[in-house]
Amino acid sequence: MSKNLLATLSLMVLALTLSACDKSSTAEEKAPLATVRIETIEARPLTINSELSGRIAAPRIAEVRARVAGVVLQRTFHEGSDVKKGDVLFRIDPAPFKADLDSAQAALRKAEANAYQAKLQEQRYSQLIEGNAVSGQDYDNARASVRQTAADVAANKAAVERAKLNLGYATVTAPISGRVGRALVTEGALVGQNETTPLALIQQLNPIHADLTQSTRELNDLRRAFRSGQLQQVGQDQAKATLIQDDGSLYPLPGKLLFADISVDPGTGQIILRSEFPNPDLDLLPGSFVRVRLEQAVNREGISVPQRAISRDSAGIAHVLLLDSEQRVGLQPVELGAVQNDRWIINGGLKSGDRIVVEGLQHAKPGEKVQIDDTPLPLAQTSGQ
Repeated sequence: MSKNLLATLSLMVLALTLSACDKSSTAEEKAPLATVRIETIEARPLTINSELSGRIAAPRIAEVRARVAGVVLQRTFHEGSDVKKGDVLFRIDPAPFKADLDSAQAALRKAEANAYQAKLQEQRYSQLIEGNAVSGQDYDNARASVRQTAADVAANKAAVERAKLNLGYATVTAPISGRVGRALVTEGALVGQNETTPLALIQQLNPIHADLTQSTRELNDLRRAFRSGQLQQVGQDQAKATLIQDDGSLYPLPGKLLFADISVDPGTGQIILRSEFPNPDLDLLPGSFVRVRLEQAVNREGISVPQRAISRDSAGIAHVLLLDSEQRVGLQPVELGAVQNDRWIINGGLKSGDRIVVEGLQHAKPGEKVQIDDTPLPLAQTSGQ
């Protein structure tokens, strides 16, 4: 084969290659751009919530106990019912206490009679002592007798009051209003014999407390953010609490934070925060395990993005697709905070005015241009933003 023929063939191959490249580039230029929806980042006040676990606790608990010894004659309440303060719960046989009261009253009357007699004698001696009709010793004895009988009267009055108290204790009443549980004794039981026998338990259930635990590490992180000015503390009387029920649904009635304990549990390194919730239907019972979403801080310049806008690479680093001024896609790593209302709170990586891709992520590739779909989103999608 001649050299001229080889050169001719080479030129033909080169021409064909250049022609194919031109066609490929033309096809790429004419390929349609990926369509995406975007969201423009806007800094706004965001409430920082902490989801804490704890247990339901009754605000007031009263153990009804027998304060005097005797036999229970009657139970006057229905187990599991609501009672008011002062309602009669049990009746203990009052006969012994009535007899003690009668005896104490009789002793008081006797002491008063003795005091009256001593007073009259002291008055007579006070007249006779002036004419030396009685000795000074007799007069002093009469005066001392007045004081002694007065003391006897006071002691017997106290005994009468004690006997009245014991008689009153024979009727056992509710010390607080609330819901009474099962009876711990039955009619005919001997109670209060050398001990204060428990009879029943009353618990106040509306409103009710939820005692939550939070680690000191989380509290210290919040305190540092408060001091740096990154976050603003929510006032204790303004902090809202939302209870999350067993099935994941939200308890319909909002609660509030009452206080944070001033001591740390040395065993767990946690602190107790007490919240309060209305409980009119008694859906919340003491001892139940619950989770509570508690508002503890506000970020005045907070940034959040929809959860669907976040992707992760093979190393687990979160990122978003960021558009530049030419609508070219770039990969932007972000630092994620907590999830709130189906949105990630962003702690770093984005600023107000940035445009991120929220729909069409699978079609948008870093380095490529995209076109923006500006048609309004359905109400169901926009309401969560």
